[in-house]
Amino acid sequence: MTTDRSWDRFLRDQDLRWSRLPTRWYEGPFLGDGLLGSMVYQDPGANRIRFTVQHGRVQDHRPEFGSGWGTCRLPVGHLTLDPVGTITAVDWRLSLWNAELTGTVTTTAGTLTLSALIHDEVLAARVTADGGERVVWTFHPEEAISPRKISEAPPTGYTAHPPWTTRTTADGTEQVLQPLIGGQTATAYRRDGDELLLGVGHSAPSETAAEADSLRHLRRARSYASLRKRHRRWWHAFYPKSFVSFPDRRLQSFHWIQLYKVASASRAGGPVMATSGPWLEPTPWPAVWWNLNIQLEYWLVHGSNHLELDALATTVRQNQEQLIANVPAAYRADSSGVGRSSDMFANRGVGRPGSGTEVGNLTWALHNVWLTYRHSMDEALLRDTVFPVLRRAISYYLHFLTPGSDGKLHLPSTLSPEYPVVPPQDTNYDLALIRWGCRTLLESAELLGADDELIPRWQEVLTRLTPYPVDDNGFMIGADTPYAQSHRHYSHLLMVYPLYLVNWEQPENRDLITRSVVRWQALPSAHRGYSYTGAASMYAMTGDGDTAITYLRKFFDPTTRYPCQANTHYTEAGPVIETPLSASQSLHDMFCQSWGGVIRVFPAVPSTWADVTLHDFRTQGAFLVSAVRQAGATRFVRIRSLAGEPLKLRHGLTGRLTVLLDDGTPARTHDLGDGTLAIDLPKGREVLVHAGARPDLVIAPVTVGEPGAAWGLP
Repeated sequence: MTTDRSWDRFLRDQDLRWSRLPTRWYEGPFLGDGLLGSMVYQDPGANRIRFTVQHGRVQDHRPEFGSGWGTCRLPVGHLTLDPVGTITAVDWRLSLWNAELTGTVTTTAGTLTLSALIHDEVLAARVTADGGERVVWTFHPEEAISPRKISEAPPTGYTAHPPWTTRTTADGTEQVLQPLIGGQTATAYRRDGDELLLGVGHSAPSETAAEADSLRHLRRARSYASLRKRHRRWWHAFYPKSFVSFPDRRLQSFHWIQLYKVASASRAGGPVMATSGPWLEPTPWPAVWWNLNIQLEYWLVHGSNHLELDALATTVRQNQEQLIANVPAAYRADSSGVGRSSDMFANRGVGRPGSGTEVGNLTWALHNVWLTYRHSMDEALLRDTVFPVLRRAISYYLHFLTPGSDGKLHLPSTLSPEYPVVPPQDTNYDLALIRWGCRTLLESAELLGADDELIPRWQEVLTRLTPYPVDDNGFMIGADTPYAQSHRHYSHLLMVYPLYLVNWEQPENRDLITRSVVRWQALPSAHRGYSYTGAASMYAMTGDGDTAITYLRKFFDPTTRYPCQANTHYTEAGPVIETPLSASQSLHDMFCQSWGGVIRVFPAVPSTWADVTLHDFRTQGAFLVSAVRQAGATRFVRIRSLAGEPLKLRHGLTGRLTVLLDDGTPARTHDLGDGTLAIDLPKGREVLVHAGARPDLVIAPVTVGEPGAAWGLP
C-alpha cells in the first residue's frame, strides 16, 4: 500500500454501487467536505434526481426557543436534475478514493452521464446528455424552519423567518437569499456548459455577509476540473494515514465507508456533527446531542489516525465561555456544563443535581477530548482545554456532593440519560464520570506541574465517593433504581466502557462486568443500533472476539428493528449518524486497544478472521502500530513512537522474541508477565517485535474469506 495505484485498486473494491434508483436518503450516495453536504436520491414522487443542499453552519440563532427550534440546524434546499424522459435505470459508483459520484441515468429519451463532488464548500456537478435527453437543473429553496415541524408545532412566541428572495448577478450567477432573524443564509449557483457549481454562505449576527461568502466560494472553485484537482489531492493524502484489512468483505467495505463518511462530515475547527452530520433531513433531533451521540461520533478518528477530523476538541476549546454560561449563575465562578442538546456553539443550560436532570454530559464529552490528547500527547490541548474545562465540570459536581450517615459522599438526584426512572441519588452515570474526572485531573496536574488548590479535594472525592450501586444483576441505574426496563443507552455502564475504570484486568470485577452486560442485553425491546455496537466493544474488552462480532452483526441484521441501511447510514425517527460510526470503533476495539497504558495488539479478533493487517493504527501515548496476523497467529508488530511515552506492549506473539530498533540494534526490554513487554522506545524511533525468523514486513490487503455484496443498491 505504497502507491496511489494500490490504494485506488483496494478502495475500488470498497466502493458503493447502484443499479437501482435510490428513493430515500438512507439508500443513496452522499458527498461532503465537513461543512457542505449532499445526498442523492429520487425526488419523492417525481421523475427527477434530488441533490440535497445542506450546510453544517446553517442554523437558527434564537436560544430563547431551545435547541429544537431556536438554535437548531436549518434546511437550505435541494437541486433537482430533471430529465426529459422517464428514468428507467441508473448505474452509479461512489468512489471512496476520489470521493466522487460518477455514473449514468438512463431514460426513455436517452442517457445522462454525471459526476459530482463537494470540496471547499462547493457542490460541483458535470452532466452531459445523449439521445433526446437534456441537462436541466433546478434549485428548490426550503423554508428556514426547524425540521422538528414534522412532529410538533413551533413554541409559543416563535416568529417565522422572512421569505427568501432571488437575484441574478452580472455574470449570470443565481442567488437565493434567505434572511434570518439574526443572520442570513445565501445560496449561489452557476451553470457553465455541462458544469454546475453551487456554494452556500451563512452569517450571524450579520444579515448580509453570507451573500458575499456564497459568491466567493464559486470564484475560488473556478471550474469542475480545477476543484476536482484540489479535491483529489486532499482525499489521496487522507486515506494512507492508516490501513486496516480483514477477511469479511462487506464489513471491511463498511469500515472504509465510515472513514469516508466521517471525513465528509467533520473537520477540526468546523462545526461539530449534529445527529445527522451535515446531511439534514426531516428529524426530531436537528441539533448536537451531548449525552451519547457526540461521543460515539468521534471515537473512530483516534485509532484511524485522523485527528484532523476532530471538531469536538476544537468545539470545546472555542466555546469555553458558553460552557460557563450554561451553568446557573451562582456557580459560574468555577463551573461549566452543557445540557442534553445544543447548537454547534454548545449553547444549552445544564440543570442542578437534585433536580433529576442530566449533569454529566460535558464530562463525558471531555473524555473524548482527553482521548485526543492521549492519542496525540499534545500538551497544549491538555493545558488549555482538557484540564481547565474538566476542572470546571468536576467543580460543578463538587458543589453538590454531600456526606451521608455512612461517611461516604453522595450525589443528589440526577438523570441517567433518557432512562425513564430517575434515581433518588447516586446515579452511576455521574459517579463513573466523577471518578474518571478526579483521577484525570490529578494525573494532569502532575503532568503540567500545576500546584492546584483543589488537589486535596479531588483526592478526597476518590477516597470517599460512594461505591457504584449494584444488585444481583450487576450495575444499577443508581441508588434504589435497578436496571429493570429495556433501555438503549449504556450510561449506567460507562465505568466499564469507555472509561475502563472497572475492567477485565481486575479479576475481582469480571463477574460484575459479565452480569451487568448480560442483564443489559437481556431486556432488548428498546434497544437501538448502538446497543449492539456498545456490547461488541464491551466484549472486545474481555478478549471475547466471537461474542463481540456476534453482537456487532446484529446491527447489520435486516430483521432487527433498526438495522444499518443500504448506504451505511442509519435512521430511527430521523437520521442518527453516530451509530454506524461507533460500529467502526467496535472493529477498532477488536483489532487494537490501548487503555490503561498498555497497547494490546489483536486482543479480540474473531476466530474466523485468521488474517488481519493493521498499519499506522494510532494509540494512546501517540504510537503508530503496524501488525500482521496470518493463519490465526500474529507475525510481527512494528511500533513508531511520536512522543517518547513509556511503551507497554501486549504483543500476542509466542516463542522466543526478537525486539529490534530501526537501526537494527536490540531494544532494551523488560518482561512484565502476562504477555506484556516494556520497551524503551525514544521519540521518533521504531521497534520491530517478532518471533522466529524475520517475517516479510509487507502491508497488504488480506484475502477475502467472507464474500458480500457492495453497499448501496448494487
